[in-house]
Amino acid sequence: MSIVIMVGQLILGLSILVILHEFGHFIAARAFGIKVEKFYLFFDAWGLSLFKFNYKGVEYGVGWLPLGGYVKIAGMIDESMDTDQLAGPPQPWEFRSKPAWQRLIVMLGGITVNIILGILIFWVLTIKYGESYIPNSELKYGIVPGKIGLKIGLEPGDQVTAINGRKVVRFDELTSTEVILGNSDLTVQRGSQVLHVRIPASILNDLSDYGIDQFINKFPRAKFAVESIAPGSGAQKAGLEKNDSIIAINNNKTAFFDQMQAQLAQNKNKQVLVSIKRDGSVIEKIAQIDKDGVLGFIPNLDIPKEKKLSFGFFGSLPVGATKAWGTFSDNAKGIGKVFKGDVKFSKAVSGPVKIATLFGTTIDWVRFWSLVGFLSMVLALTNLLPIPALDGGHALFLVIEMIKGKPLSDKFLERAQIVGFVILISLMVFVFGNDIVKQVMKNR
Repeated sequence: MSIVIMVGQLILGLSILVILHEFGHFIAARAFGIKVEKFYLFFDAWGLSLFKFNYKGVEYGVGWLPLGGYVKIAGMIDESMDTDQLAGPPQPWEFRSKPAWQRLIVMLGGITVNIILGILIFWVLTIKYGESYIPNSELKYGIVPGKIGLKIGLEPGDQVTAINGRKVVRFDELTSTEVILGNSDLTVQRGSQVLHVRIPASILNDLSDYGIDQFINKFPRAKFAVESIAPGSGAQKAGLEKNDSIIAINNNKTAFFDQMQAQLAQNKNKQVLVSIKRDGSVIEKIAQIDKDGVLGFIPNLDIPKEKKLSFGFFGSLPVGATKAWGTFSDNAKGIGKVFKGDVKFSKAVSGPVKIATLFGTTIDWVRFWSLVGFLSMVLALTNLLPIPALDGGHALFLVIEMIKGKPLSDKFLERAQIVGFVILISLMVFVFGNDIVKQVMKNR
């Protein structure tokens, strides 16, 4: 059932994005009196569709090939490669008969709708939920770096006070794109020492392999006590009780939760000696750790309370717009790092398999809409790339036409469309295969 929920959310999210993107092209074309022949979610390759109907001269339907969607605009060389109507003279209701600036607006219509949708989603989420964060100044025991953080020189208990010389206000800034895009400088308070840790330009390669929690854990370092115990677990069988403090495992100190997690990971499927502080006394118990390194209790973590910010209806708009634009610009910077060679292409891209895991196996509408908003901005950026068959490729050719003062030949546009389509199919195959390889390697 969990797989069904995950796949269902993926299909719903992508369908919303594709339909609204294509609606952007549709509404712009109709506004300039251009005839739209088809409006499809997914592709009806070889004329096969799951269902279709006609309404006011437009064929609406759902294709069987889930590689996006399209609107077929009369008199335009597009992914359908239907060039028969181009043999005759241009008709006033055709795409090719319209001025270049109108055609450019039609081509940018989908991207525009994606940007508007992204801003709208982040705006509404901000209106409803505001913003919550842990003040960095209230961290009692510093951070918990994972294997990536340890590799670049961070240590458990470090207090990161500044990023590129700017004071850190929110704890979650430590995993912001300002940091993880690399070449950033962290000012670190370690005991009485003030140090500087440089984030390498290639850190995204490691983040792709191990995840953001292996850079800096999303929870700050914390002391802990037992809150509740899972029935039948090693914790229950060992006699742990609520409010117990586990101070050592096999005589290794576990004053902090990350220290205990490390000891459990080292003793999977083994029995361990657990030292417990209860009502001022220290007692010892033998406990069985399961094969996943779990003892079987929910901790009560001593972490600072989150600070909540609320915004009004109009006050939420610039906050939401900033989040949307941040998503767009951060992904653009990521693409730039790929071209510069700082990040491997295979590490930078993700496809349907990875996106499905982001939606998760439970229904969480805040996460769902946050991810749809994020993907809407990513889709806008991707479609701006100057690749033939993408909106950005069409837009580029129209800009060239406006500069030259005459259109590019139909033969050139046909060939460019074929090249672009081959590039896109190759990319899709690579991305899908790359996702599968990543999942296989992750589960080993």
